[in-house]
Amino acid sequence: MDRKVFHGDITPAEVAQALLAEFNRGNLRAQTVGQGDKLVVQIGTRPGAPSGGDTAVTVSIQKFEDGVVAEIGQQAWLGVAASLGTTALSALRNPFNLLGRLDDLAQDIENLQLSERVWQVIGRSALTKGATKKLSERLSRLECVYCGTANPVGEPSCIACGAPLGKSQPGTCTNCGFVVKPGEAVCPNCGKPL
Repeated sequence: MDRKVFHGDITPAEVAQALLAEFNRGNLRAQTVGQGDKLVVQIGTRPGAPSGGDTAVTVSIQKFEDGVVAEIGQQAWLGVAASLGTTALSALRNPFNLLGRLDDLAQDIENLQLSERVWQVIGRSALTKGATKKLSERLSRLECVYCGTANPVGEPSCIACGAPLGKSQPGTCTNCGFVVKPGEAVCPNCGKPL
């Protein structure tokens, strides 16, 4: 499984809508399962597709305080491998058979790149909403508990009043390395207790 976090004003519904718009056409179909802050988008080959082998991938999109977490499961590629094998065998028997399987070959190659295309669509969707993979404002600034002034992360003392900021500094999850604020009990990235 591959996971990416996008910080910013973006919702799982917006990411799911972008995936549906991109993949619910041609030889592929897409559908959304779930609602609210946790959605799953299933992308797969249409039944009876005219060319290429069968493939499928599942994308989980979940809201958290600073944006969304997108996770892509393992792609089912066995149908694509079978289609590529059929193309290779027919070309070995008679090289001219390859001309009749060009559509299948092109679709198989496109299907093998499905996960990369999903990440591109999610990245474009996040970019249009101003979301990035950089740390959110909440995690890149810390507030002085005495005067309320925003200070850059790593600053040893408040730039306004001089109070120590040691206990206000963010930490990281020991499981995945995600930046977490002091007092958070569960990692927003991997869900493991801190």
